[in-house]
Amino acid sequence: MARAKARNKRSGDRRPAPQAVVAPVDGGLAELMPDRDRARAWSLLIDGAPQSYVDLDDPAYLNFEYQRRLGHVIDLAAPPGKPVHAVHLGGGALTLARYIAATRPRSTQQAVERDAALVQLVRRELPLDPNARVRVRSADAREGLAKVPDGWADLVIADVFSGARTPAHLTSTEFLDDVRRVVKPGGVYAANLADGPPLAHLRGQIATAAGVFPELALVADPAVLRGKRFGNAVLVASDHPLPIAELTRRAASDPHPARVEHGRTLTDFTGGATAVTDAAAVASPQPPPSAFR
Repeated sequence: MARAKARNKRSGDRRPAPQAVVAPVDGGLAELMPDRDRARAWSLLIDGAPQSYVDLDDPAYLNFEYQRRLGHVIDLAAPPGKPVHAVHLGGGALTLARYIAATRPRSTQQAVERDAALVQLVRRELPLDPNARVRVRSADAREGLAKVPDGWADLVIADVFSGARTPAHLTSTEFLDDVRRVVKPGGVYAANLADGPPLAHLRGQIATAAGVFPELALVADPAVLRGKRFGNAVLVASDHPLPIAELTRRAASDPHPARVEHGRTLTDFTGGATAVTDAAAVASPQPPPSAFR
């Protein structure tokens, strides 16, 4: 009898597996896919392209490679635990805003996400911690950035994709001039960039940032830097020297190790690329079908 009760109790504790949530949003078809290995973790896809990963029980857990690299930038932008002012251009499922709220309590954050229907979906299905001081604005990233006061941000993080491409107007010198206006002295700008061989877009973005910020670094998988495959690279910029040694150590110790390029090596990597202006800007390249397999 005792064994039967134990079996019944275990059976009664079983909860139905979470189901995928599929909904149309302004940018296409959004899918929230549960992670079977983590009880309250979800991946957000838009038209099949991975956009975000969120673990509601552990918002400091970063699953995507590029998000872990941005997490290192966040960790090194200020002393551990110190609150910061952060601007997120591109909200998605607010993964990095949640990360900052968890690792730097009392931080004040603004997230700009153009897709209002996506914002509503995320608020409903993946609610933010009520103690997180995150204001979400439904607006174009550049228009939202223009409303941020001069010198307000310790961090500006750009992770903006329309489908799987960064819009052209977020790749120019004029855009980065406004980023520089918003970042306070000693603050940091970090951008998630995506490119593949021959890396013309990535080289142009480095050249563009070099015309606005004196200190740069690039964090990426060595195979991406060698032009062997399509992938993400994190560009980091500031008006103060960056913590290159610690960033290099952290990137190298990730499950998928990355390399950090800076200084002369990064300048040589641009291969003579020139800065991009609004008049000549184009969207980042379309990923190949194999990129999301």
